[in-house]
Amino acid sequence: MDLFDSPPTERPPAAPAPLADRMRPRTLDEVVGQEHLVGPGKVLRRSLEDGALHSMILWGPPGTGKTTLAFLMAQVAGARFVPFSAVLAGVKEIRQVVAEAEAERARGGRRTILFVDEIHRFNRGQQDAFLPHVEKGTLILIGATTENPSFEVNAALLSRCRVYVLRPLSEADIVRILERALHDVPRGLGARKVSADPDALPLIARLSDGDARGALNILELAVQLQGGRITAEGIREAVQKKALLYDKSGEEHYNLISALHKSLRDSDPDGALYWLGRMLEAGEDALYIARRLVRFASEDVGNADPQALRITLDAKEAYHFLGSPEGELALAQATCYLALAPKSNAVYAAWNEVAQDIQDKPAEPVPLHLRNAPTGLMANQGYGKGYQYAHDAPEARVNQEHLPAALSGRVYYRPTDRGLEKELRARLEAWRRWREEQTRR
Repeated sequence: MDLFDSPPTERPPAAPAPLADRMRPRTLDEVVGQEHLVGPGKVLRRSLEDGALHSMILWGPPGTGKTTLAFLMAQVAGARFVPFSAVLAGVKEIRQVVAEAEAERARGGRRTILFVDEIHRFNRGQQDAFLPHVEKGTLILIGATTENPSFEVNAALLSRCRVYVLRPLSEADIVRILERALHDVPRGLGARKVSADPDALPLIARLSDGDARGALNILELAVQLQGGRITAEGIREAVQKKALLYDKSGEEHYNLISALHKSLRDSDPDGALYWLGRMLEAGEDALYIARRLVRFASEDVGNADPQALRITLDAKEAYHFLGSPEGELALAQATCYLALAPKSNAVYAAWNEVAQDIQDKPAEPVPLHLRNAPTGLMANQGYGKGYQYAHDAPEARVNQEHLPAALSGRVYYRPTDRGLEKELRARLEAWRRWREEQTRR
């Protein structure tokens, strides 16, 4: 070796993958939670085991297993798995993946599953690039999103995919995952003989808010800080340090939005303004907050003050128009209005009951008298027969059934006696009394 040559250098050993990545389930049987999708005999598991691959959107909160499920689908089906990030890639990369999938298909090889993480970050044009290839079956598209696909995914693409909703993991599910990580030797912390106090793992489960990845990250950080014994105090220290690093998308994010929502529900404008300010100062997406305010207007105020919905929508538009920081004042105005508005969840409760009946009861046909009869044939079949036109009746009131026979007499909407709903309740009670009297006659 020449004196002036540099001595050969050894590469440092690669850092181990994070605990959350190492503990990713390897089979469907290792998946914890989402039993409604991948439990024995359930819809997604059955279609996979039958080889009935299809394009889909996996919609659910962070850390509920969207990426894991996509990978396992490819494994079970023996398909080629291509992960794709909507944050880092564009149409050029889509074309390259499609070309590779077409070449694989031409060779009679495996089908291609294209997994697109955060598909809601693609714009409409980028989402359109998938359409012909999903239509032809060149590739199976699996999109993952934390946002409502009805708003964030192109309608044409959405119509070609089935949407599966992933639920937040329960605290019991999270504890099972953490215990597995503690005792697993090749992948988890079993070789380090880590122990946990009885209250430590349940505390992580509560703090992680249904996010398995977040829970494993907390556990790993606690082990780094404390060594072989995990205590509740060490967990709180780990969460504090984690929140400083990942405040916007970590556990604190959910704590803050929960505090804002509950302050509004309890009619406390001071608390609501404070938590609103904390979220905006931390860099939270203001339009995410605006969406939560719009939802609150329907869910917790409802018809006690219908104007609340209009005000929150106007606040969202004002923020769109002005941006930060000027537009934040419109969100603050809407927040104060919601806090002081009369509260009612009667519409929310009624809607939930309707959804339950739709699931539980038979889907009966529309009663004949409620159907239109634009043709003679339909009229001869009895369509529209016996229908009473309300405007021809005194006070525009008629006594006729509008629900299917199995649901006759079912009551969904029960207005409160708060705000405008007090008046709506009086009108509804008067109408129901009149209808009962007419029925008795």
